[in-house]
Amino acid sequence: MIGDLPREDHVPHSIDEDFSALPLRPLADAALARARALGATHADFRFERVRSGSWRLRDAKPASSSDTTDLGYAVRVVHGGTWGFASGVDLTMDAAARVAAQAVAMAKLSAKVIQAAGSDERVELADEPVYADRTWVSAYDVNPFSVPDGEKVALLTDWSERLLRAEGVAHVDASLLVVQENKFYADTAGTSTTQQRVRLHPQLTAVAVDPDSGEFDSMRTLGPPAGRGWEYLTGTGWDWDRELAEIPELLAEKMRAPTVDPGVYDLVVDPSNLWLTIHESIGHATELDRALGYEAAYAGTSFATFDQLGKLRYGSELMNVTGDRTAEHGLATVGYDDEGVAGQSWDLVRDGVLVGYQLDRRTARLTGFDRSNGCAFADSPSHVPVQRMANVSLLPAPGGPSTEELISGVERGIYVVGDRSWSIDMQRYNFQFTQQRAYVIRNGRLRGQVRDVAYQGTTPEFWGSLGAVGGPQTYVLGGAFNCGKAQPGQVASVSHGCPSALFHGVNILNTTQEAGR
Repeated sequence: MIGDLPREDHVPHSIDEDFSALPLRPLADAALARARALGATHADFRFERVRSGSWRLRDAKPASSSDTTDLGYAVRVVHGGTWGFASGVDLTMDAAARVAAQAVAMAKLSAKVIQAAGSDERVELADEPVYADRTWVSAYDVNPFSVPDGEKVALLTDWSERLLRAEGVAHVDASLLVVQENKFYADTAGTSTTQQRVRLHPQLTAVAVDPDSGEFDSMRTLGPPAGRGWEYLTGTGWDWDRELAEIPELLAEKMRAPTVDPGVYDLVVDPSNLWLTIHESIGHATELDRALGYEAAYAGTSFATFDQLGKLRYGSELMNVTGDRTAEHGLATVGYDDEGVAGQSWDLVRDGVLVGYQLDRRTARLTGFDRSNGCAFADSPSHVPVQRMANVSLLPAPGGPSTEELISGVERGIYVVGDRSWSIDMQRYNFQFTQQRAYVIRNGRLRGQVRDVAYQGTTPEFWGSLGAVGGPQTYVLGGAFNCGKAQPGQVASVSHGCPSALFHGVNILNTTQEAGR
């Protein structure tokens, strides 16, 4: 299990004093008391401060930077079996009470609309234990916001200049995104939690240009975004020096590489690529609101409908996937979600069969689950919590093979590394993925890079072709800062851990030939 993988020690932190000094409890008490007095059967109060920073360089010269803070609070109620929601920024008790009254008024208005539509569906929430005065802080050593901006820019400049000095590298883009998220939550059941999360995403892209033909290509670092601190950029968790030293030669080889011959190949997928396939074909497909049809307008529903729970053959028997809100350094790791549900880990796919979904409290109660698994999240104080993805991860095989051993067993295949572009249909069924670089495998050995590679399939077919899963030594926690969902749109960060894996008989496309059709 993920929890059995090696973990790193980190310095424990406390909640920032300036956040704790805000009138969190008095505001919550005023809002919840007002909602209760107006007849709400449930009310929750959420105060957020989200600080986001970005630094971008072009060819080792600063191009842009930003440092913004979103601060405010929201009140959500269930009144008359209907949701109501409102938010505010005025930090007075009277204002918090008014926001609660607005949420109740919104619920009453929504009830009229629902009744006019002929629906008798009522909002009910799955039970959750009460957590009083709980505090949780994510795993990091050095808060990136405590590092002077000049030091951040100096590091990105140094990394950029290393790449620019290499022969064949014409341009370099560098960026660093940093977020510190503070949340205080309280509800009428008695739960109250205070949390602090830090995450960051460093990234460099080297561009090569052939001066004769004008042909160009690029290669990006594989270091994933992570729920870590500044130490992630200075030696803990990823070997940036080694990767930066390797990129120029790898990019030069890519520029010289022949185009791929399309056909059916065995496919070895590196974790730096497979995480995105997991995200699109498993992560989104096992969100229960999609499976029930509640999330249909933005990026679709799901082929993994609720009637197939416990029956759907999602993939081969080697496929074991968990949803996890507890993975150390995971981007979707929390102590408690935005409905006061404690973080937990659970099975989504076991031995290749669909056995679980990602739930919030409403969908859990609606479908007969005893409890939510903590997948409610809002990206700002002005947005209502929606069901969002946990860290969805493919488990490694205990004692399983290395990536080199997976490759050694392939006679005719392709090895893909790094994510690039993707396409998947609205039901998370038909897909196509490309990569940063791809290698031909012949008789168990890598025979050099090829270009224009995309692998294509359907979700059950692809995962059904899973022939071998790498061991824990191949496991990497990848992820993204920018998973979008809902209307109005919200953005969430999420991680996906996975080992290297071997898939048999996968359809490989030549993207240049496909584009020309």
